[in-house]
Amino acid sequence: MRPSEIPVKDRRIQKTRDLLHRSLAALIHEKPYDSISVKEILDRANVGRSTFYTHFSDKDELLVSSIHDLLRSIQKAKPPSSAKRSERIISFSLPIFEHIDHHRHAGDARMGTKSRALLRDHLRGALAELIADDVGKCFPGQQKASGQVPPDLLVEYVSSTFILVLNWWVESRSRLSPRNVNDVFRTFALPTLATLGL
Repeated sequence: MRPSEIPVKDRRIQKTRDLLHRSLAALIHEKPYDSISVKEILDRANVGRSTFYTHFSDKDELLVSSIHDLLRSIQKAKPPSSAKRSERIISFSLPIFEHIDHHRHAGDARMGTKSRALLRDHLRGALAELIADDVGKCFPGQQKASGQVPPDLLVEYVSSTFILVLNWWVESRSRLSPRNVNDVFRTFALPTLATLGL
């Protein structure tokens, strides 16, 4: 394969994945996630079955991929390295609240309890990976964070606290704006990070 062909192939793969992500997102706005079939996603995206299974094993994996794409776009807008470490660790929160606010009124109402739990489990796991990277940079080569808190426990605390606040916000149908609910999350997270010297 000539080097000039590689970017074209990569763009083609990305275009296919984008089509599948957009198709799933559109269908979630129209019907319950549990009732969406892979065939409906394929029909909406105008993508063949073998092409879908080249990229994803099922619709849940497609959903997880969409979450990771969102987090990658958020990572690109991270605060500068000169920002406080605590701000870098929780910089994901406001963009996610804003994204969910944009979609929740139409889409979340069509996701059943099981589907919402699946989505949040995957989101928590993806967030834990993202946070672990930032926490690792704060404590390079150390087994424990300041105050004898293991870094992996700190990661679990931040990601689980975010999901707790997110669940409350969505399930209570709170009228808090994304910025206000983000302030609630920060009220829980920042004092703990400050205690650890972050």
